[in-house]
Amino acid sequence: MNTTLIIYCVLIAIASWVGGWIPASIKLGHRQTQLVLSLVSGVMLGVAMLHLLPHSIRLLQDDSQATTIALGGLMFMFLTIRMFPFHDHDALSKATVDSHQCDHHDHVHEIRREDVSWIGLGIGFSIHTLIDGIALAAATSATGASSAGLAGLGVFIAIFLHKPLDAMTITSLMAVRGWSRSKRAFVNTLFAIMCPLGAALCVAGFTAIGGNHDMFFGAALAFSAGVFLCISLGDLLPEVQFHSHDRLAMSGALVLGVVLAAMLQLIPV
Repeated sequence: MNTTLIIYCVLIAIASWVGGWIPASIKLGHRQTQLVLSLVSGVMLGVAMLHLLPHSIRLLQDDSQATTIALGGLMFMFLTIRMFPFHDHDALSKATVDSHQCDHHDHVHEIRREDVSWIGLGIGFSIHTLIDGIALAAATSATGASSAGLAGLGVFIAIFLHKPLDAMTITSLMAVRGWSRSKRAFVNTLFAIMCPLGAALCVAGFTAIGGNHDMFFGAALAFSAGVFLCISLGDLLPEVQFHSHDRLAMSGALVLGVVLAAMLQLIPV
């Protein structure tokens, strides 16, 4: 791994781990959760369209191939979401309140049918996070110094903002189900290392294939662009559509996220 990728992975792992402990100490309201999700969705949308996809086209030198792979990434993530209860952050605000009560009743816990929700959620998030790690490694290792640097920075920011929310959801649901602090800590730690693991797997693949890596990284970036699009729109559109009381605020948060992603292009790298 290069130094930049290692730093990014460490910061993301720390942010994810800290996010997993927020429900035990901070009561995050429903409105605050939805606004943060809208902002992050905007960032991911902007990164996918302004950084990942354009850079993959430059590497592959074939816009049709890049968009086809991006579509494959979008469909893969959509089907994954259908298989697992993936981005149900709506339970977060209730779970952060309930987790304070559950902390007073830590005990040895056996798996029940109700636990399938957080287990399925954890599996889905873990798959997503492994792919995030691959995207991060591809973006920071791809050739074309300036554009690759922008792609790497954009991917890092999007993941860095998103992982704490994912970790919060998992540990909150575990708390509601009565799992002990020690078990939540174990699962939270495992989840925190998923992104670095995905990055390591990508680098290992990069080393194994040898030769010209432009095709490898171009395909990885295009696939990641599709994943980011699916996650962004899957999180955002239902929230803006059905939360009419905060539609303006959430739409503004979305626009702000896209603007932040666009502003990354102004940073010299």
